[in-house]
Amino acid sequence: MTTLDLRKEAAPPPAFVSAAARFGVIEKPDLAFTPAVARETEHLYEKVKDFIPAFEWAAYAPYVHAINRLKKERNAVILAHNYQTPDIFHCVADIVGDSLQLARDATKVDAEIIIQCGVHFMAETSKLLNPEKTVLIPDAKAGCSLSESITGADVRLLRERYPGVPVVTYVNTSADVKAETDICCTSSNVLAVVESLESDTVLCIPDEYLAMNVARQTNKKILTWKGHCEVHERFTAAELLAYKEANPGIEIVGHPECHPDVIAVCDFSGSTSGMINYVKDKRPQRVLLVTECSMASNIQAEVKGVDFVKPCNLCPHMKRITLPKILDSLLNMTEEVLVDPAIADRARLAVERMVNLKQ
Repeated sequence: MTTLDLRKEAAPPPAFVSAAARFGVIEKPDLAFTPAVARETEHLYEKVKDFIPAFEWAAYAPYVHAINRLKKERNAVILAHNYQTPDIFHCVADIVGDSLQLARDATKVDAEIIIQCGVHFMAETSKLLNPEKTVLIPDAKAGCSLSESITGADVRLLRERYPGVPVVTYVNTSADVKAETDICCTSSNVLAVVESLESDTVLCIPDEYLAMNVARQTNKKILTWKGHCEVHERFTAAELLAYKEANPGIEIVGHPECHPDVIAVCDFSGSTSGMINYVKDKRPQRVLLVTECSMASNIQAEVKGVDFVKPCNLCPHMKRITLPKILDSLLNMTEEVLVDPAIADRARLAVERMVNLKQ
């Protein structure tokens, strides 16, 4: 006797279709520095002429021109972090800012495609907040020492060790880590996030120095992790004191990813956006920014009359993003950023709690 099984089989998951297949590939344009290209990019060169010599602009301009044309054709928007080089920051980016600004602005864009000029966790964050949009990063190997310092498994072990203690995770982490988190934070809102929690004890991970700096501003007990930013951990208090001695009257503006001893020497500390606003508002005669050195150039292009002393600590990950790679992203729709659906909802919730926090 034959038994018929009339139960419907589960439908197979939809096959993945790459961004290149969805949007198509565009042939590489002519990248000659023609009189027309020079004319159409002249207003942009005015912004960066103090950092890019005229003879070098002939190599930059064709990429700038092609990118600005293609992003309109693709209905794409370019988000750039404050650590991007001036040619990207001032000449092709549509939205610029620190991690919190980019996370918030990513939710407001109408474009179909987001090009994230930053490191991978930033692109993941944009994808979490825009699951229906296509998010591309020009170089998928643009990582982060903080992000690589901790895993989701590490957070689960911390929760076992400190049951009931809320976990605040720096946005400079993978989606896997965010998924194990109660709420995310950035350097601009970490204190507000910590203070928003009812617990007297808070796990603030993975940046040890950020946690140590916020611990000095709150009565809560702060537990942390041994993660460090490879750019900011290189600065020392002795180095900054030497700059002060050699430059009387200089103002030192630091980032809270630096060691507390470094921050103690600074006249002001804050997120990259906080540092920018400080310089724009106060207009010090001479200033030293204790952070990634491209940011000083980006501010200098907008703030005239301020002498920037630049101790140049470069982020090798941010510098993986270049104009040729941005152009390749637009032409070939690479590298697409995807987040595992198994963790996306939980990771998104942690980011949304941060973005929606009233300050």
